[in-house]
Amino acid sequence: MVIPAEMRRTLEIQPGETLMAHVEDDRLVLERREQILERLRGELRGTTPAGTSMVDELIAERRAEARREAAEHG
Repeated sequence: MVIPAEMRRTLEIQPGETLMAHVEDDRLVLERREQILERLRGELRGTTPAGTSMVDELIAERRAEARREAAEHG
């Protein structure tokens, strides 16, 4: 997709830069990967209690699942 040079300059988009596309309210939206990540971080901020490590939670879930599977196949 070609974005006109004037628009690229205004938005500070470099030629060849990769943009992600998605549909929002019946519009095609192009965003930089970093913009999407920042938006998602903002949306997810505050959804996990303070002091909770998502990594530790995932490891605990995986270990519990491994114990269940071992008990079933004993």
